[in-house]
Amino acid sequence: MENQNMSDIIEAYLKKVLNQQEKVEIRRSEIAELFDCVPSQINYVINTRFTIQQGYLVESKRGGGGYIRIIKVQLLDDSDVLDTMIEIIGKSISERDAQSVVQRLYENDIISKREAKLMLVAVDKTMYTGERIIDNQIRANMLKSMIANLKYEEPR
Repeated sequence: MENQNMSDIIEAYLKKVLNQQEKVEIRRSEIAELFDCVPSQINYVINTRFTIQQGYLVESKRGGGGYIRIIKVQLLDDSDVLDTMIEIIGKSISERDAQSVVQRLYENDIISKREAKLMLVAVDKTMYTGERIIDNQIRANMLKSMIANLKYEEPR
């Protein structure tokens, strides 16, 4: 654990809890106190590590009795998952979010390890011009096209 930063430790803790149950309700301040960090660190972890692309739905209620609920999303059939991923990608996607989408497809046995590697190469930042807005749009189009193609693939 020495090489892990605080975000990694908080993520690991929350995922451990989620492995025991499909949803968890937390209070930001309580988790921040548990890890001796600022509440914004908890927000950062939840916003970057528990996204729909990674298979989590996050709900929150602000105020005195507020909470953050993290729910592990259950996948339906492959076609529904692929449609959902295409919808999530939208018109633009960052390299990190694209990698999360590919990882999610691989973890759920929708794509093979080889397919995942090829998709990761296609979304890698070194394949693009360096103008972030345009790169993210091209990356989204490429990824959506690959995922849409998976819907019509012949079974092996």
